[in-house]
Amino acid sequence: MNFDSFEKKIGIDFADKGLLKTAFTHRSYLNENKKLKTEHNERLEFLGDAVLELLTTEFLFKKYPHKNEGDMTLYRSALVNAVTLAGVAERLGMNDYMLLSKGEAKDTGRAREVILANAIEALIGALYLDGGYAKVGDFVSRFVLPLTDSIVAEGKWMDAKSKFQEKAQEIASVTPSYETVRETGPDHDKHFTVAVFLGREKAAEGEGKSKQEAEQDAAANALEAKRWK
Repeated sequence: MNFDSFEKKIGIDFADKGLLKTAFTHRSYLNENKKLKTEHNERLEFLGDAVLELLTTEFLFKKYPHKNEGDMTLYRSALVNAVTLAGVAERLGMNDYMLLSKGEAKDTGRAREVILANAIEALIGALYLDGGYAKVGDFVSRFVLPLTDSIVAEGKWMDAKSKFQEKAQEIASVTPSYETVRETGPDHDKHFTVAVFLGREKAAEGEGKSKQEAEQDAAANALEAKRWK
C-alpha cells in the first residue's frame, strides 16, 4: 500500500512512513499476515485519543470563555465520538487505505464506523510522534475542530440519555434501562457495547470506549430508531 496520495490529501508529509502505515493497520490484518514485522494501530489509537482530547479541550476553553465545564464537556464528547470521527475519516478517504483482514474488509455500517474512528485516533497519535504538537494541531485544526459550529448549532451535543428518558416517559410511560452486552479489547483500551431497553423491548445498541459513552450512543440510536428526535 502506497500512502503518498493520502499524505498529499491531508497536506502533511510523514518523516517516519512506518508510523503512517501502522496507523492504518488493523489487528485483524496482522492475524492473517503473521509474518509481517509490524504492529497494529491500537497503541497509536490510545495515544491519539489523549492528544485529541487535549487539543479539543484547549480549543473549546478558548472559543467559549463564558461556557461552564458541563457544556464544554458535552461539546467535546460530540466532537470526538465515533460518529463524528468516522465522518472525518470517510471525507479523507481513509477507507481506501485501511489494512484489514478479508472478513473485516466486508464489514459495513456501525462496525466499519468504529474501525474508521479508531484509525483517525491512531493517525493523530502517529502525527504527534512524527512531528509533535504543532503537526498534529495543524491536522486537527483543519479537519476536526471546524465541525464545532455545526455541532453546537444543530444540538448534536445534547445529552442523548436525558432526551431519550424524557421521550420514553412521555410517550411510552416507561423509564429506559441499560445493559452492557459486550466488552472487547485489552484493559487499557476497552470497547463497550450497551443495549437500551424499554421494558423488555430492546430499542437500540450503542458503542463507546466507556460504558457511559456507549450508553449515550445507544440512547442516540434509540432516538433515531423511534423517530423521537
